[in-house]
Amino acid sequence: MSRLGHLGARLYRGEVGYDFVGKRKIWYGISILITITAIVGLAVRGLTMGIEFEGGAVFTTPKTSASVAQAEEVAERASGHDAIVQKLGNKGLRIQISGIDTAKSDAIKSQLSKELKVPAEDINADLVGPSWGDQIANKAWTGLIVFMILVVIYLAIAFEWRMALAALVALIHDITITVGVYALVGFEVTPGTVIGLLTILGYSLYDTVVVFDGLKEGQRGITKQTRLTYSEMANKSLNGTLVRSINTTIVALLPVAGLLFIGGGVLGAGMLNDISLSLFVGLAAGAYSSIFIATPLVADLKERDPQMKALKKRVLAKRAAAAAKGETGEPQDAEPQDGADDDDAAETAGAVVGQRRQPSRNNRGKRR
Repeated sequence: MSRLGHLGARLYRGEVGYDFVGKRKIWYGISILITITAIVGLAVRGLTMGIEFEGGAVFTTPKTSASVAQAEEVAERASGHDAIVQKLGNKGLRIQISGIDTAKSDAIKSQLSKELKVPAEDINADLVGPSWGDQIANKAWTGLIVFMILVVIYLAIAFEWRMALAALVALIHDITITVGVYALVGFEVTPGTVIGLLTILGYSLYDTVVVFDGLKEGQRGITKQTRLTYSEMANKSLNGTLVRSINTTIVALLPVAGLLFIGGGVLGAGMLNDISLSLFVGLAAGAYSSIFIATPLVADLKERDPQMKALKKRVLAKRAAAAAKGETGEPQDAEPQDGADDDDAAETAGAVVGQRRQPSRNNRGKRR
């Protein structure tokens, strides 16, 4: 078994653990800082909307000896607007200019033909109206709102409202960070970006549901023992699914990273960047929020429940009594209340942080 697999098995059995929930204020602070940075970037720099949203023209030239920089200079001088120029595989050029109309397009085409030394009839000009992008944006917003409403309803039914609320916060967190990165790096927002954003919502939700499923299993019979508080049980459940979350995230990120850094960065296929950047940032943010935001937030909300408050008092009182007696070992659980059997106690009897010693079967037999 690999080291990661061995660690995953030990995390699942509760032999080791990392205190994610106990240090939740640190993760909240980091997320708030990142989110504020994203919002400031969005407010100051704004989004660079693609031609599909602002309208404009795309000129495709045949093979030419003109460089990208030269074509960009000619296009911007002829149009008076910023131009995006890409080299094509046939050594032609793709020149994109936003905010121009048909009459301006004809004049730009003639200027490109003259200065780039290519026949005007061989330059293909496609005009895109801003209304098409508006339709896409409106449908995307509608789809996003419907998606979130359905997600909240489903999670409230399948789990409970606290988990639904935590998942919603995590989704908004992921979207804000992803959109903020687009504003900060100046990447163009295209329909591909919108598709990428909607895709990462599904992945983020999937990862969160996997963690919540473990949490749901772990909280069964929790009020019938006095060894763990709800937050400690949540941390134990989170550790149990940690390696699975890491593995699925890495497997998902590798192909997306290939598209972004090799396809878009090295090979120059700029169109791949539109969707791969949103996927890359969103997948990473989704994995982070599932571990560091969603579960700690559920624990925070559950700790406000009267039953969980009472449980926490019982656990802390028992530990204080054990400390007063000078007991240095792990506190022994009380007899299960309300008829809880030993299996329930054993199910929730994992260490929260660090190395722990598993009780042997013989010792358990002696206690009986």
